[in-house]
Amino acid sequence: MKVSDILRVKGNTLFTITPDDQLAEAANTMAEKDIGSLVVMEHGDLVGMLTFREVIVAIVNNGGQVGTTLVRKAMDDAPVTCTLETDLDEIRRIMLERHARYMPVMDQRMLMGVISFYDVAKAVVDSQNFENKMLKAYIRDWPAEDESKTG
Repeated sequence: MKVSDILRVKGNTLFTITPDDQLAEAANTMAEKDIGSLVVMEHGDLVGMLTFREVIVAIVNNGGQVGTTLVRKAMDDAPVTCTLETDLDEIRRIMLERHARYMPVMDQRMLMGVISFYDVAKAVVDSQNFENKMLKAYIRDWPAEDESKTG
């Protein structure tokens, strides 16, 4: 299974923010849309990723306040990315190694979507459920042995 398969099922709604937006606005958008990340774009280019992890760290570092902190100061400015052709097993490995819960999907310099650890887990479970269903159907339809050959 490829990243493109996950995005096809998930859809391609994207939420972005600029590095010069305020962190409070970003956190509000994330809470409002019930999303865990925002892609940080500047002049049409991916320049970072902002997740609740970065928001929490910024709040702690600012004495428990969001204040006037800019997204630029809090964002991950070197997010790990993948392509539409990246294999699901590779995505799982990368996400686990880098502790990445969200990964932008790029096609050259164009942002195609974001996949989350949840999306990956759901794809694995759905795939296993389908495989189990097919195996059970195969076993249920197993041809009966010819009685004349066993005797």
